[in-house]
Amino acid sequence: MTFRLFPAIDLRGGRCVRLYQGDYAQETVYGDDPVAQAKQFADAGASWIHVVDLDAARSGEPVNRPVIAAIAAAVDVPVQTGGGVRSVEAAAALFELGVSRVVVGTAAMTDEGLVPAVARLGRVAVGLDVRGREVAVRGWTEGSGVDVFDAVRRFEGSAGSATVASAGGVDAFVVTQIEVDGTHAGPDVVLYRELLTATGVEVVASGGVGRLDHLDALRELAVEDRRLGGIIVGKALYDGAFTVAAAVAACGG
Repeated sequence: MTFRLFPAIDLRGGRCVRLYQGDYAQETVYGDDPVAQAKQFADAGASWIHVVDLDAARSGEPVNRPVIAAIAAAVDVPVQTGGGVRSVEAAAALFELGVSRVVVGTAAMTDEGLVPAVARLGRVAVGLDVRGREVAVRGWTEGSGVDVFDAVRRFEGSAGSATVASAGGVDAFVVTQIEVDGTHAGPDVVLYRELLTATGVEVVASGGVGRLDHLDALRELAVEDRRLGGIIVGKALYDGAFTVAAAVAACGG
């Protein structure tokens, strides 16, 4: 499995922002032109762009859809998008905008039929944002009371691949460790090793990367023949800890 870099664009009010450990009160604004940022990422060699609608994640209102559409139209690499996808209609709207893979988080935990229904339209990932091992919902503002491994098992029955999306398959799990997100302290390698043991579905990591050797550790992580599908990186890129080109190279690309 190819280990890919997913540079992140988190949208709030149409701007590029980052939150510290998912706290909306601790927001840093990095730019007013997300489309230009996406083009810079793609031009530097990123093979995917990861976009999160933070406004929709918190309120359910998809206020950033025009920006997402502009990003998808501006880059020649696939765009993965999540945040506030709580209905088949919301997912369908994103696919129509040109999004290649839709990430369903909160609603996946409350509506068992949603993920298979979305997968019949296109590629779908289940977003599992965790504090410790508990899945958080509603833009990381609430705990669900569900252990991440119980959540993985819940969706394992609808596991699949991009080629069988029409059958309702989960394309990937996107797993963010909130406790290290935005901190540069390093990813939760133990969590991802356990997840590789627990599921045969692709796992994309997120949270904590602050140095290139953090990328090395995730790229080299293996359980038998299972490896991570990639890593989502945001703050480290915006803060200049390393370049996108260096990160792509560290990911093996």
